[in-house]
Parts: sequence; structure tokens; C-alpha cells
Amino acid sequence: MAVNISQFSNVDKIFLKGFLKNLFSDPLQIEFWDGEVENYGNGDAKFKLIFHEPISKTDIVKDPSMTFGEAYMTRKIDIDGSLEDVVASLYNNKESFLHTHTQLAKLGMILSNSLKKSKENIRHHYDIGNDFYRLWLDETLTYSCAYFKSPNDSLAKAQRNKIEHTLKKLGLSEGDALLDIGCGWGELILTAAKEYHVKATGITLSTEQYKKVQERIKAENLQNHVDVQLIDYRELKNQKFDRVVSIGMVEHVGKNHLDEYFTVVNQLLNEGGVSLLHCITSIEDGATNSWIDKYIFPGGYIPAMKELVRLMADHRNYLLDVESLRRHYGKTLEHWAKNFENALPEIRKTKDETFIRMWRLYLNSCAASFNCGNIDIHQFLFSKGVNNTLPWVRA
Repeated sequence: MAVNISQFSNVDKIFLKGFLKNLFSDPLQIEFWDGEVENYGNGDAKFKLIFHEPISKTDIVKDPSMTFGEAYMTRKIDIDGSLEDVVASLYNNKESFLHTHTQLAKLGMILSNSLKKSKENIRHHYDIGNDFYRLWLDETLTYSCAYFKSPNDSLAKAQRNKIEHTLKKLGLSEGDALLDIGCGWGELILTAAKEYHVKATGITLSTEQYKKVQERIKAENLQNHVDVQLIDYRELKNQKFDRVVSIGMVEHVGKNHLDEYFTVVNQLLNEGGVSLLHCITSIEDGATNSWIDKYIFPGGYIPAMKELVRLMADHRNYLLDVESLRRHYGKTLEHWAKNFENALPEIRKTKDETFIRMWRLYLNSCAASFNCGNIDIHQFLFSKGVNNTLPWVRA
């Protein structure tokens, strides 16, 4: 018996029309694979979605984030307009699928990040190659939220602002032992050693980052002041530090290992020592996204603020300062997305269009998520026991 493909396409289109009708907060236009055009919302369309192929109703119902993310990657869907605006329009509609957790996403919250699995997850993202990241990051090779003292700051200036802002909060003194968990390409530990004359140690699970930090230490003749290790923070043994900083790392720990993170940090800190945790947070329950988990950050988990504060209290840490940098991260991601597009001629020499569309979606959707307040980012400053030596005020 012959199968009528057009019949199934019509079923998918009928479902898709109903699904899309009230999905966005802005007026838009939809062009379907058969040339039919629909307009939704009142007023002129802010953007246009073009469906080149039918999208399975079953796949959408099962996991809309994964289905539409993969459809964009493989060019089943194109967008005429700003990709960030499209995702923002979804986030601004509180009834959209981006505000619900699919069963697959919930499953990601309970998977365990063992030592072996953590190393695999980090290398999936960070070992793409230093040359790739160098094309669209700033000259400091800082891959985390910048700090814009002025909206007109360059990305490099804002990243240096963030390093300065972070190190000042830590209240460093000459000779202090500083640990950076997830040190990236080393800008913070190098700056701390040069400007605050501390003994700085950085650790990473990325082979590419490890090699680059080694090069930078040697190039700046800082071998006696800066050390970098290719190691998991849980593998540090019999070492003590006056200060521990972690920027953009705890999101990789996983829900089941958050308590372990604070246990290890307390073990590493001297009594009265201070730690700064800089991480993406969610307002309510912690969050995952199945598409992000599969293609961008496997094993990732965004903790809720209340989870982190409760864990600090459980470990008898004193919470000293909390600051939101949400708007700063939205702006940082917009810089990265623009730099990424400008670097496409070079990127295309080594990456295919599916990879490019994947990263374009990742950068723009994250910018939209921060700018819309769907997720936040905070710096938490806390001490192990009482510390009465830090400055009286943040300034």
C-alpha cells in the first residue's frame, strides 16, 4: 500500500499552525514548505520563519527545544530577521515551550558527572581548538561574562574590567595563595600574579586551554608565580589556599555534585579564606535544556539562586556579597555573536554549515535568555568562617 506523504505533511502543517499561533510575543510571518504564508499577531511582522520541510508533530510534542534547534541547524527552518529577536519573542511569551521542562530535560538534571564524565563533557566544548575561540573572543581570550562600566566599553576593556572587579572583591594581599577553578585561558591568574603579587594556581580539564596557559606563563616569565594544572578540582589533595575563585565553572558540575563542590572548596580554603563564585543562575528551580545539553554543554545544569545560598549556609559559609551581572552577560553575548559572524570567512575553512548554525543559535539564544531575564548570572562572595579583614564597603 502506497504512503501518501503529502497527507502526513498536511497533518503536520495543521498542527504547526496551531502550535505557532500564540507562541510568540511579537507579530511574525510564517512561510510553509508548500509556499503558503500566514501572518500571526497584530501589526507588521518583526521577523519571518521559513519552513523548508515539514516538522514532525510527534517530535515537537516530545521535545520542542530539541526539535526546533535541530531543524534550524539542518536548515529545515530559516529566519528572515534577527535570530536573537526570535528567541526573545519566545521567552517573552510566558506560555511558550521555553518556559517548560521536557521529560528529557528533567532527566539531564539527575545524571551524574563523574571524574571521567566531567573531563569528557568539558573537552566536548572547550577543546574545539584555541584557533576557533581566538577568532571571536577578545584579545584576552576570556570566555565568560564581561563587566561594562560603560555601554561603550570595548569587549576587551569590559573583560579586563571584570577581572579587576573580581580580584578587588577577593581582597587579595601580597603573598596570598589563589586558586582559580576552571581558569580558562589564564587571564585572571596572570593578572592576579602581576598586579597583586600572589601565588596563583589555575586548573582546567581542557587540554587546549592548559597548553595555552602554559605558553602564556612562559612568555611572561611568571613560572615562579603562576602554575596551571590539567586536573579536576576534586583531585587536588593536601593543598590550602587563601582565596578560591570560580568563573563559569559550577554550571558544569551537575545538580548531584553541587554539595560536593562546596565541600571541596571548604577543604581547600584556609580558615577565614574567601571564595568568589561567578555563575549562571535560574530564578526558580534549576534548569537544563535538552538541545544545549546535547550539542553545547553536555552535563550542564543551571542552579537556582536558592540552591546555592542554601548550600553555602549548610557548609557554614558566610555570604558576604551578591551581585547580578545579567545585563552584562547579554551584552557580552551580543559582542560574541557579532564577532562570530564577522569571522565566518575563517571559520568556514574548518567548520561546516551545521556547526556554524549550531553556534549561531547558541550565542543568540543565550543573549536573548539573559536580556529577557529567563536566566541570570551572579557573583557570590563568601568566607569559610568569620572574616573581619575585608574592606567595609564594596567600593
